[in-house]
Amino acid sequence: MLKLYSMGAFPMAENKDDPEVNWYKPNKRAIIPLDNYNIPRSLKKELRSGRFDIRINDDFDRVIDGCADREETWINGSLKDAYRRLFELGYLFTYEVFRGDDLLGGLYGINIGGAFFGESMFTKKSQGSKIALAFLIERLVKRGFVLLDVQLLNPHLELFGAVEISEDEYNNLLVSALTTAVTFN
Repeated sequence: MLKLYSMGAFPMAENKDDPEVNWYKPNKRAIIPLDNYNIPRSLKKELRSGRFDIRINDDFDRVIDGCADREETWINGSLKDAYRRLFELGYLFTYEVFRGDDLLGGLYGINIGGAFFGESMFTKKSQGSKIALAFLIERLVKRGFVLLDVQLLNPHLELFGAVEISEDEYNNLLVSALTTAVTFN
């Protein structure tokens, strides 16, 4: 898996019941530029409120299950098992947003060098995944990461400044990220 990620591919199953995992490398790739991102105005107020706790790698199972808990999902059992192995090896990180014991939302992704491959996010309560993403971006910027790969563009990610770039632009950024010595922790 790590080799395929480092080549710019990402995995998806057709659905949660499909035992097969396919790897994709689209011509256009969505990233959030770490030197030109946006934190939505409506989220800034929530971030300042401090009415939540951010935890890292606190509850792998609840994050993976939260991300897969939707009518249609690309996260099958094989991917859950593979992600657990990457988590145990220290390549996969989860971000959780709690209010007390209540999990509001979270995300997970793979870290290799100065690249973070955002895989999935979920919200149980208002703003949960957005708070997690804002704190993830802040951490990546502070630690000198080069690439936040979000794979496919959607309106939620566009709020944070996500853009599509060409395969050549992506590959150049990926090479730079993979040769950058930074740590997530």
